[in-house]
Amino acid sequence: MKKLMFALATVCVVAGIGAAAQQGQRRAPDPRSMGGGDCRDNPYNCADAPNPLPAASTVWIEEMTWMDVRDALKAGKTTAIISTGGIEPNGPWLVTGKHNYVLHANCDAIARKLGNALCAPIVKYVPEGGIEPKTGHMTSPGTITMREETFQAVLTDVAESLQAHGFKTIVFIGDSGGNQKGQQTVAEKLTAKWAGKSIAVHIPEYYTYNVVTKHFEDQGLLPKDRKSDGMHDDPIITLNMFIDDPKSVRYDERVKAGKASIDGVSIADRAKATDLAKKIVAFRADHTAAAINKAIAAKGEATMAQ
Repeated sequence: MKKLMFALATVCVVAGIGAAAQQGQRRAPDPRSMGGGDCRDNPYNCADAPNPLPAASTVWIEEMTWMDVRDALKAGKTTAIISTGGIEPNGPWLVTGKHNYVLHANCDAIARKLGNALCAPIVKYVPEGGIEPKTGHMTSPGTITMREETFQAVLTDVAESLQAHGFKTIVFIGDSGGNQKGQQTVAEKLTAKWAGKSIAVHIPEYYTYNVVTKHFEDQGLLPKDRKSDGMHDDPIITLNMFIDDPKSVRYDERVKAGKASIDGVSIADRAKATDLAKKIVAFRADHTAAAINKAIAAKGEATMAQ
């Protein structure tokens, strides 16, 4: 038994010495390395490696390779849009991720309208109410909430990550009312911290659903005298989701069940619904892009005056 224990102890000591020696032989980091590997092991891991593929057509950072993002930044796409949605109840027809589907359509259109912007992954978890006791939307199953301090911490980390890689303008847009205050607070703190190196702007104009609704009423595309169904839903939101994914508004099931309407506005004619949905996304992109350009110009003037 003693001989066995001695043998085991010897093996452990030798293994420990070997591991320590191996650790001491690790190479120092190569400052040229990017892409998740070491530049010395594969040229595609080098900071200046040419992209072997054509430029990506997407504006979503999560759908791009690191080379795509690097090259987009070099090409002048130095504005990053951070959009915030939510997981909440929205009546019997719309899925809980309502705001995220809306943003998937809208951020894409806004970034392309700006021409120099990319979309960060949508922040899907936002303040929705208290957990204990349950308040706000938290009274409904499926809702996921964030404490305000958590929400602001997430926004800060996302924005600072983007800024660290060379994005000069960080834009916050939120598709829910509870997201607005936190975005404004974070934008102001970051702009002050960056002291002219970069700016962060919160765009409240994105969330002006009343402006969108009035526009389409004035265009005669929505009836002004329609009566609300009294649900957390309306034609603008439904169609904005529909254009991104018809399943998110249970489109086929509603048509089959004769329930393809909201607030008295029918969406049963797929061609007409698609046409109006495209107009909604285009209007919101134009309206928001104009507000972003105005906010950036104002921030720039304020920075120069300091």
